[in-house]
Amino acid sequence: MLMSLTLVRDMGRYTISSTGTAMCAEPAALGVTLEQLALRYQDSDTATLSGFDMHIPASQWTCILGRSGCGKSTLLRYLAGLLHAQAAVSGKLTVSDGQPLEGRIAYMAQQDLLMPWLSVLDNVCLSRRFGQAAPADTARAVSLLRSVGLAEYQQAMPQQLSGGMRQRVALARTLMQDQPVVLMDEPFSALDAVTRHKLQTLAATLLRGKTVVLITHDPLEAIRLAHQLYILQGMPAQAESLALPASRPPRSLDADGAQLQQQIIEALEQDYA
Repeated sequence: MLMSLTLVRDMGRYTISSTGTAMCAEPAALGVTLEQLALRYQDSDTATLSGFDMHIPASQWTCILGRSGCGKSTLLRYLAGLLHAQAAVSGKLTVSDGQPLEGRIAYMAQQDLLMPWLSVLDNVCLSRRFGQAAPADTARAVSLLRSVGLAEYQQAMPQQLSGGMRQRVALARTLMQDQPVVLMDEPFSALDAVTRHKLQTLAATLLRGKTVVLITHDPLEAIRLAHQLYILQGMPAQAESLALPASRPPRSLDADGAQLQQQIIEALEQDYA
């Protein structure tokens, strides 16, 4: 009989628990569960998160909405492992395959963060520049640029591109990292409505099979892309899960979506009362 092993991050440490349950090998996709997470910045007397629970299913988009300052980006930075020296943390982070989450995350920020002195192709390859680059890396980067519609711009410089094109380069760079978990911090918020809609569809297609956590201020974006939708409310923040339309993302806006949008807006307004 195989032992079931679960790796749990508790108070910043990893421990392994086991049960006698027979199991098969876990799939490559990762799910993440947060239990009773409490987080307080070192320079603050107030906890940002306390008693916080959330399940992030494997191979799905989990979208998180909330007012500014409610803890959305803090949660993303915690998942990315960026808060070790800045915050006191307790609680558990459980990864579905029993391995650490660190080193298996790609991060796409609100700004494209392209290096202005590097070409489009070199920006996509940036994650490989400081490691052992495989001979096929350049070919893969070119293929990704073709996927995002920028094959003809691989030698262009970032300042020659529109905002939407720059974000497509950032998406290709994120895909180049080929990590099972992708964290996205409002990557489409600065784009016009049509470009944003196109990039949402492109990201949903190219990130299929990845576990994606998307932070957004836009209820329509969350409704369109989410398999799981949470609203963060209160201080310390708690996560409320909302039911989504039965259709698969990326969704077209219909009557059910419009009704859910109104429900989300009313819920968010409570934090401004």
